[in-house]
Amino acid sequence: LAQRVQVFARLFLGLWAFSCAFWYLSAESTCKLKAKFNLNGYKDLEKKKVVIGGMFPVHKGIAYSDGNTSRVPVSSGCEGFNFRTFRWTQTMLFAINEINEKVDLLPNTDLGYVIYDSCFTISKAVEGTLTYLTGQDEAVPNYRCGTGAPLAALVGTGGSDLSIATARILGLYHFPQVNYSSTCSALKSKFQFPTFLRTIPNDIHQSTAMAQLVLRFGWTWVGTIAADDDYGKYGIKDFKEQVEEAGVCISFSEVLPKVSSPEDIQRIVQTVVESTAKIIVVFSSDVDLSPLITELLRHNVTNRTWIASEAWVTSALINQPGVYPVLAGTLGFGVKRADIPGLRRHLLELDPYDDPLTEEFWEMVLFVTNQNVNGTLPRAVRGVPDGLCTGTESLAQLDNTYSDVSQLRITYSVYKAVYAVAHALHNLEHCEKGKGPFVGNTCADISNFEPWQLMYYLKNVRFKVKATDEEIFFDNGDIEGFYDILNWQVNSEGDISFINVGHYNGSTCLSVSDLCFNVCQPPRSVCSENCQPGTRKGIRQGEPVCCFDCIPCADGEISNTTNARECTLCSGDDWSNDAHDACVPKIIEFLAFGEPLGITLIVISAFGASVTIAVGVVFIVHIGTPLVKANDALLSFSLLFSLVVTFLCSIVFLGEPQHWSCMTSQVALALGFALCLSSIMGEFKERIVVILCDLHCHPFKQAIACTVWLIILPPHPVKNTSSQNIKIILECDEGSVVFICCIFAYDILLALLAFVFAFIARKLEDHFSEAKCVTFGMLVFFIVWISFVPAYLSTRGKFMVAVQIFAILASSFGLLTCIFLPKCYILLVKPERNIEEMMRPRAKLRDSTMTWTSASLATVASEVNATMASTAIDD
Repeated sequence: LAQRVQVFARLFLGLWAFSCAFWYLSAESTCKLKAKFNLNGYKDLEKKKVVIGGMFPVHKGIAYSDGNTSRVPVSSGCEGFNFRTFRWTQTMLFAINEINEKVDLLPNTDLGYVIYDSCFTISKAVEGTLTYLTGQDEAVPNYRCGTGAPLAALVGTGGSDLSIATARILGLYHFPQVNYSSTCSALKSKFQFPTFLRTIPNDIHQSTAMAQLVLRFGWTWVGTIAADDDYGKYGIKDFKEQVEEAGVCISFSEVLPKVSSPEDIQRIVQTVVESTAKIIVVFSSDVDLSPLITELLRHNVTNRTWIASEAWVTSALINQPGVYPVLAGTLGFGVKRADIPGLRRHLLELDPYDDPLTEEFWEMVLFVTNQNVNGTLPRAVRGVPDGLCTGTESLAQLDNTYSDVSQLRITYSVYKAVYAVAHALHNLEHCEKGKGPFVGNTCADISNFEPWQLMYYLKNVRFKVKATDEEIFFDNGDIEGFYDILNWQVNSEGDISFINVGHYNGSTCLSVSDLCFNVCQPPRSVCSENCQPGTRKGIRQGEPVCCFDCIPCADGEISNTTNARECTLCSGDDWSNDAHDACVPKIIEFLAFGEPLGITLIVISAFGASVTIAVGVVFIVHIGTPLVKANDALLSFSLLFSLVVTFLCSIVFLGEPQHWSCMTSQVALALGFALCLSSIMGEFKERIVVILCDLHCHPFKQAIACTVWLIILPPHPVKNTSSQNIKIILECDEGSVVFICCIFAYDILLALLAFVFAFIARKLEDHFSEAKCVTFGMLVFFIVWISFVPAYLSTRGKFMVAVQIFAILASSFGLLTCIFLPKCYILLVKPERNIEEMMRPRAKLRDSTMTWTSASLATVASEVNATMASTAIDD
């Protein structure tokens, strides 16, 4: 598209030039052009061999025009005198005068100059450009009516918008343009702007420097403000692309109006006030930014840190008295600073009668001075009534932006631009014949050369500035991207000083130190605070990625970095700590021997076994007494032995599960209870009328079943990680649920039969009713194990083992107490009852036809035994 525009523009201008030339040759001498420009500036053309053009935004804008079309249009005048840019203008004059006095640079050539005021507007910049090209104020494009010295190059024109407009026109004619303040990255394109060069760095470097500064301080929530021109838009665009790629979010993006608009300024102020962003990046000229700063001061908007572009970071238009509350701590990037010897003297030795522009300056600076000193300037100095001046006043005591040479940055860039043109002209002038760079190795004539010939030397110029010893050369029209990092700090007098706190060399921010922000410590500018380890970022719907919630990691998950995207699941043997920032080994849990509960259970088990053994000793001591004889001694001792086994097997459940303990505990318990219950059943077989079977012999069958179980699917220790998240429970896996259910189901069956036998035998009334004791013992046994089931299922870990041990001990103590306590009571406390008569059944008539006697009961029992014996033989 740009190429097509250029082609059409050239075609249009060519046709226009042809028509104008034809019209000029055929018209009468009284004919005149259609428009006349109204330009202010400086000219010195007489007896000059080469003329350098310059364009500076001495005024801030053009005067208001009513747009009346009923009269001849007149080019608008300018208003808003700018002392800073007027210093730039005088710097160009100073540099040209200095070059003309040198004997080592253009010794045979006096430079002239034509300098215009662009008024910081595109229309005035275009007017000045056309005037340069045509050589007259009444301009005809592509037609030069001027005579005299050739125009070498244009130094200017100020802002990026202005330079883009003029560079497009100058590029059509391959007319060199060396700029001192236009930093827009769009001007880098040599396809669109083939003859544009600049002595100020490309904004792409400044945008990168700003982005690195923001990232260095961890600011992830940033507001941006840009001027409504190419300088602001391209600068902010490059900055945003770099920071957003690094994870920074833009809180707001506002555009400063080019034409005064109180409504827009109020809206921007409101946006700044409502935003939580503490860092605001501004790409703008001082002229465009000044109204916003004034409004921010009026609203007392503080607690913000401003990042300034080079166009306003050292501007006195912004750094006005009273701006400290708003702009203190501002960080910005300034182009290279230099001291230019002799410049201040030149600035203070102006003659107000040289031209209208200097006269206006004189009036403005004297008016401002009178306002500042409140009329205290001696009348001998003024010599005229208040508000008037004579032109003989002294500027030595002037203290404003114009005479301030402490921050010569853009001024130094102007100085370098003039010297670049001068060195290019010097190289052109001293070209050796036959060794020139043009067709046929020819050289150009310094008195009559084409713009494109000078452009060759400008592109390849290389020289050192004597004032600073800086080497200047152009790399595709640009120079090195070097910036000073400036910090606005308050000095001892209460004024803002620009303190150099670091620099940027085109790739990295270096030595940024001794900063002082608005609260003398780096501010925090984030939409959401960092998510600490133990949490993860949860994105808020519809908001930038920098705005998020910190969600705690779930149990078993951790995050050990700041702003983690997700939590990491711990491995099976690990669990998250309380802070959820590290995986720690799970607690290993088992019922240990040494803990209080384990010790208690061991003591109880040992006590139960000891009491059982003591009972056995008592029975052995009294083995010949009627009470012991009345009970089968073998069955009694087997019962006591089984109780010792059940008491002691509970200890095997304690401690860390091992293969042997897992195999032993359940088997010992099953066999112990089987032997115990079989012994109880044997106590009553000779007292029951009908015995169904000899189940008391079946512990041997159960031993066989247990052996098969241990061989095929033996119990083994396992790590249970699913029952409790924070613990690894060491327990025994029973191997086969079917086997263990069958084995303990057989014990339950024995228990039921023993209870039934005891319950039936309780009706055989003896003086010593053992059946009733066994019945109560079995009731206790059932109550304990029925209560065990819900208690066991509702507990986890080592307490499941404890519940099981308590059930074993309780049931064992129940049987021991109910069966053997009455007997021991008689043997030890009531020996007088330990006689034969007390062991015989009481005679009692059961019905009217039959009376059971001891002899008849013995006879029935003998028959039952004989029947069972014959059945066993048949089996």
